Amino acid sequence: MIRAIVTGHSRGLGAAIAENLLQGGVAVLGLARRPNDALGERFSSSLAQHAIDLADSAVLAAWIAGGELARFDAGSKTLLLVNDAGTLQPVGPLRLQDAAAIAGAVALNVAAPLMLAAAVAALPDVGERRVLHVSSGAARKPYAGWSVYCATKAALDHHARAVQADGCAGLRICSAAPGVVDTDMQAAVRACTLGQFPLRDQFAAMQQAGGLTAPAAAAARLVDYLLAEDFGAQPTMDLRDLPG
Repeated sequence: MIRAIVTGHSRGLGAAIAENLLQGGVAVLGLARRPNDALGERFSSSLAQHAIDLADSAVLAAWIAGGELARFDAGSKTLLLVNDAGTLQPVGPLRLQDAAAIAGAVALNVAAPLMLAAAVAALPDVGERRVLHVSSGAARKPYAGWSVYCATKAALDHHARAVQADGCAGLRICSAAPGVVDTDMQAAVRACTLGQFPLRDQFAAMQQAGGLTAPAAAAARLVDYLLAEDFGAQPTMDLRDLPG
């Protein structure tokens, strides 16, 4: 039996990943600030949801300590963790970044995925664990105005590299960039001023030219890779490098 934990399942790419897994018969535990009512109605018997602010590390630590992960995992042969929840903010040059916004972004984009990965690794009696960090091309290429986002995604990439070096038995991990996906985050990018994000017009032109990937298409490729025999062979990858 395969079960999956998906963060940020209430909208965007996370919702598409959760839906793809559920359609494939995988039971899902969704973690987000708000429930996904549409998926809840369609998959009432196979979708469990917990409303939680993943940017609050103390709340997340207390929830992990409460044992819900172990209860969800009971009886599974393979447990998947998809760390999708994240934020682009704060956007803009360093001098304009709010300290509280930086702290929140680091908590959501870095601390939460690392905490959940460690909790999944520590679960007893799991046949196999697979951890997928949803990364970004911004982890490997610097963008003006995105210093926090670039740094936090790069942290996920290096976390995957170091965990793979640990050689944890029964655990595979990969930090995978899905390409440019047509989500609310891209809408936020196009709403930035040029002072915040100098490349705004290039991203807007990409959207107008149909160059963005639909969430369902990106989710299908991510889930296919997550379930593939070679998942985690490399600790970091870009979906756009896969054949087909």
